[in-house]
Amino acid sequence: MTEDPLFIKVEELGFFIDLAGEKFIGAEKDGLKIAVEIKSFIGASDLTSFYGALGQFLSYRSALRKKQPERVLYLVISQDIYSDFFSNQFIQELIAEYQLKLVIFEIMKEEIVLWKE
Repeated sequence: MTEDPLFIKVEELGFFIDLAGEKFIGAEKDGLKIAVEIKSFIGASDLTSFYGALGQFLSYRSALRKKQPERVLYLVISQDIYSDFFSNQFIQELIAEYQLKLVIFEIMKEEIVLWKE
C-alpha cells in the first residue's frame, strides 16, 4: 500500500479512492500500480449498493485516466457478495460491459481469493 486514501483532483472535483499500492505479478516482479475502492454492500439492497459502487467506480476510473493513467482501478468486494449477487447473469453482463476489475476478499480469513480482470 502506498497511499491511504489516494486523492485525485480533476478540475475543481476531489476524489478519495480507498487505497493505492502495487500488485506484483508473477516472477517478473514488475509492479503494477493499482487503486482499490472497497465496497461492503450493507445498504438497503444489494442492487442499490451496486448502483452506487458502479457510479463511483466509473467516476474514479475516469479521474485516474486523467491524472494517473498508469494506475489500474479495482473494486474490492467480499466473497459472499460475489457469490450471492455478482453471480447474477445481468450483473455479469454489466461487469463485462463496463470492464470492471474486481478483487474478491474473504472476510473471515482476511485474504484475497481472486483477482478478476
